[in-house]
Amino acid sequence: MSRLDLAHLTDVHLGPLPQARVRELLGKRALGYLSWHRRRHRVHRIEVLDALASDLESDQPDHIVVTGDLVNIALPPEFEQAARWLEATATPDRLTLVPGNHDAYAGKSYRAGWSRWHAYMQGDDGALAGHFPFVREIWPGIALVGLSSAVPSGVGFATGQLGPAQIEALDGVLADLGARGLCRILLLHHPPLGPLIHRRRGLRDETALRAVVARRGAELILSGHQHVFMVGDMPGPERPVPVLVAPSASLAQGPGEMGGYLRLSIESDGKAPKIVVQIRRFDAASGRLDVERTAVLGDEAGRIVLQPAEWPAAEAPATATRRATG
Repeated sequence: MSRLDLAHLTDVHLGPLPQARVRELLGKRALGYLSWHRRRHRVHRIEVLDALASDLESDQPDHIVVTGDLVNIALPPEFEQAARWLEATATPDRLTLVPGNHDAYAGKSYRAGWSRWHAYMQGDDGALAGHFPFVREIWPGIALVGLSSAVPSGVGFATGQLGPAQIEALDGVLADLGARGLCRILLLHHPPLGPLIHRRRGLRDETALRAVVARRGAELILSGHQHVFMVGDMPGPERPVPVLVAPSASLAQGPGEMGGYLRLSIESDGKAPKIVVQIRRFDAASGRLDVERTAVLGDEAGRIVLQPAEWPAAEAPATATRRATG
């Protein structure tokens, strides 16, 4: 059984915010622009992202997933800035991306902006890039399923939605991957954690997603959006499905709320994978990322819990089977 070393990043919120034309700052974008310059530029810091990049470089994972919010208010130059960050972080065969609500913050041009990221959002079947759900078999026996919950929302809201077409397609995807015995890892920005998420920030069609997962199953769901580490679960046909929410990759808000990312060790036979999660968080004093906690995901009375564990010892690198994308 091979072991996948997976890095999970989210809520990058790249700065600085570029200059905007007056006509681009209408409605919600104007408020977001003011919010960035008044407060958010102080809590989403490039030095945290630089430390994270150094950590990934010195201890390289087998694959990286990013669950959205690369940008802030979806200005056209922000998508170019984010494309350069992606290219500096990893090649498309080693990084998979799904968008977040800030990547669809406002306006009608955000999907054109996503086109700069399409190589990171394309499945193995060669279908149109930017189509969701997409599937990437990144490791022997392990597949990523990319979903988009990124839609514009009104002032004061940060909700997401998958939509009926995406949910219907997901049903077939999970059934097919399950029949093939693959470990299925779902990626989406908005955490499907029900009452733990405020209604102004939630996934509007979470009930429909839960119904599909309860019927077809999945082995892990990775999300962002909340800027803090969270662990929860959803009902599956045989066992609870773990839901992990990573901290913001750039946050610098004080003790207990510093940015970082999750490192996951996944050993899978396709049915009940062993998943060890490590929280790596920025330390302002040292300027680097430190390990805050290492735990294995356990099932206690039908609920997912964190149990103390050691990070697995290094092993000889396995050969991934997924082809490189353009």
